Amino acid sequence: MRLLLFLTVCQYAIRSVHTYSVSNPNVVLLMADDLGIGDLGCYGNRTLRTPYIDRLAKEGVTLTQHIAASPLCTPSRAAFLTGRYPIRSGMAAFSRVGVFLFSASSGGLPSEEITFSKLLKQRGYATALIGKWHLGMNCESSNDFCHHPLSHGFDYFYGLTVTNLRDCKPGQGSVFLKGIQRYLVIPVQILGVTLVSLAVVHYVGLLKIIQQPLSYENLTQRLTTEAVQFIGRNTDVPFLLVLSYLHVHTALYASNMFRGKSKHGLYGDAVEEMDWSVGQILNVLEKYNLKNKTLIYFSSDQGAHIEEISSSGEVHGGYNGIYKGGKSTNWEGGIRVPGLLRWPGVIPAGTYMNEPTSNMDIFPTIVKLAGAQLPYDRIIDGHDLMPLLQGKVTRSKHEFLFHYCNAYLNAVRWHPGNSESVWKAFFFTPNFNPEDSNGCYDSHVCFCHGGFITRHDPPLLFDLSRDPEEKVPLTPKTESRFYEILRVIQLAVANHTRSLQAVPDQLSWDNLLWKPWLQPCCSSLFQSCYCDFESEDSLLDVHSG
Repeated sequence: MRLLLFLTVCQYAIRSVHTYSVSNPNVVLLMADDLGIGDLGCYGNRTLRTPYIDRLAKEGVTLTQHIAASPLCTPSRAAFLTGRYPIRSGMAAFSRVGVFLFSASSGGLPSEEITFSKLLKQRGYATALIGKWHLGMNCESSNDFCHHPLSHGFDYFYGLTVTNLRDCKPGQGSVFLKGIQRYLVIPVQILGVTLVSLAVVHYVGLLKIIQQPLSYENLTQRLTTEAVQFIGRNTDVPFLLVLSYLHVHTALYASNMFRGKSKHGLYGDAVEEMDWSVGQILNVLEKYNLKNKTLIYFSSDQGAHIEEISSSGEVHGGYNGIYKGGKSTNWEGGIRVPGLLRWPGVIPAGTYMNEPTSNMDIFPTIVKLAGAQLPYDRIIDGHDLMPLLQGKVTRSKHEFLFHYCNAYLNAVRWHPGNSESVWKAFFFTPNFNPEDSNGCYDSHVCFCHGGFITRHDPPLLFDLSRDPEEKVPLTPKTESRFYEILRVIQLAVANHTRSLQAVPDQLSWDNLLWKPWLQPCCSSLFQSCYCDFESEDSLLDVHSG
């Protein structure tokens, strides 16, 4: 295992190797970060060039009402891996901060949770996660790896354990200076050099730190090469590959091959570079005659972060199309994400589906395809997509979807079985700032409680089938069944709430804060935790394809 390491908030990436064995259909899951549904040609964009992602749509199914289980990275990814609302695993915060910010935090995806990678590994799949993890690393020491991808069913991991942040790239500003810094006891800038009383090792088991801090140079090419090589090593055995892009989370970056080439600045360059990477995956599957043996899924963990404006005033956030709001909100712009699935000969090509689906549905879908049993000792909130994708049924099994803002139930979606309507009720909404804007620009993200929200009694009600932009709330005068609809939704909320069990809060302040004894470091403290074995080994030729 080798590992690219940031200092503190700017964490690291890991390479690791376990043994592989044999089983059935290959699965490639491509996850973008903060990508807007309106950023892709297949969802209507006419100025960004995304031919390879658009090819997935042309050769597969386009989901037009595909919903992220949360509008934030950490809880959304927890739901994606487990098929469960993040509130069930303790991966939804009661505090203001809803994601992990440090590699040396003690919270993370609990070992008791069952991921699709665990179940596919048990069925003999070679399993790899390449790219962003953002679900924790250690619990009590810098080498217990209790939350690490290798502890959750992945044989191989080359990636970042937390996330890409502006703070990690010089000159890109700080997310902590907007609404977060004053809540931390020690400024993040100091944390980067306060690595006191840390037991430092170069190697811990199979783990090797290979770059600290991380270099953005040709980063997407490096991740893509790792993915291509993983596929090449497993052409004769079934594999699960999760390629979890850093694009297009800030700090934005793009290689020289793409920088300055798009019509939308650095953000557009990053989108088009990610599309190139998707093309490399498609090409290698064709090279090894695996196209018809592989299910591919492409999505984003949540909607575009519309408040992202660079220090020079350049827009660094994406486009959510007609949909209101963005990342951190449960307006449609924050949770309605791209959903593309391709499996030639199994899933019909060029198909569009407008039924409500969720990123939690990937769990039961691929678990069943691999011949594994769904866990019987817990609630799985996702549903198998294959009957819908193959046209065996026309209605989604998601009659209700529950939209959480951190650990707070924010809104409920109801798609009655006897109606085309999709009702959506909001119990509270974020206070946009400035008031006439489409986001929370003063605080960089919207928050979920206190003075940051407005509560609604009765709840705001929309029919998304008629008003997908969520422009005009319904009233008893404009909707005769207003109170009946809300009564059904409240009953569903009561049933859902009864299904929840108390679990440890993985995003409590204690679990979120940086702990020096959990901070891995690739050199002595006197060398400021610096190393770059990646460049020294000259492992990658970035000019492929």
